[in-house]
Amino acid sequence: MKKILIIGAGAMGAAFSVPLIDNNQKVTLTEPYNLNLLNKINNKKKFHPALKVNLSKRLSIKKFNSELLNEKWDLIVVAVSSLGIDMMRNYLKNLKQKTLILVLTKGLKFEKKSKNIISMSEQLNLGKKRLNISVLKGPCLAKELARKIKSYTVIANKKLSIAKKIGKMISTNYYITEYSTDVKGVEFSSAIKNIYSMVVGSGEGNNTSSALFRKSFDEMEYLIQHFKGKKETVRGLAGLGDLYVSAVGGRNSKMGEYLGKGFSFKNAKKKFMINDTIEGADLANEIAPYILKKINKKKIPLMIALLNAVTKNKKLKINY
Repeated sequence: MKKILIIGAGAMGAAFSVPLIDNNQKVTLTEPYNLNLLNKINNKKKFHPALKVNLSKRLSIKKFNSELLNEKWDLIVVAVSSLGIDMMRNYLKNLKQKTLILVLTKGLKFEKKSKNIISMSEQLNLGKKRLNISVLKGPCLAKELARKIKSYTVIANKKLSIAKKIGKMISTNYYITEYSTDVKGVEFSSAIKNIYSMVVGSGEGNNTSSALFRKSFDEMEYLIQHFKGKKETVRGLAGLGDLYVSAVGGRNSKMGEYLGKGFSFKNAKKKFMINDTIEGADLANEIAPYILKKINKKKIPLMIALLNAVTKNKKLKINY
């Protein structure tokens, strides 16, 4: 039995506790930013309002603090939003012991000092102290995982042995893990697919969307290689798999649908999705300064069209 701490009690963090407990691990769930959510879950039934399921009675729920973080853990899982990664870095760099860390958070950040785009694991590792970070990505919807619907993900670490060690802790007959050493390719694929799922969603019908899906895949391969990831990674769970599950449904695809109908981004957000977080749009705003200046626009026309639609609030114009 391994002792595992999950930081982030949102849908994915909470759902991730399900296979861990079924794998006979001792799991603690905590939440650093939304104490109200933690209090809602910490009841007799352990009902999660977003997942609409009761979590295991064996799940321990505790208030987040530095003392909890510095208990002896076999694995710390980071499942906060991308906006919380900076604060997580401040906590994790003060860890008193070497602990395996697994990052579920998807996203990228434009790092002003280096003027480069960096991943979530790279953001956590800014500074002198180096953390032993693995990442987990793939086409896994939290609500399906919480209901034990078969799901496949990929764990990446530059040392394959570490990825496999974590895999043994979390894998079940319904939660299957693959492994990769291409950390950069896995992280960048899983983030960039949010933008391309908006592109695919903008198609006026299945015929158009299918063509946009294929072209999106081509552009993702080009971009991942630009960022020093492997082309083959885009064909795996973090790329093609995750793009599919995002494109067939979800908030990014829905926003793409409105853009395809001629709405501007701001108008569509205000009129139809005012309370929804659109990860693809947030990412577009984050990486646009780099993409628009540093990458050959002729190679990525779909990405450029989407960036202009979101960051400049122009009507989406796709010439393909």
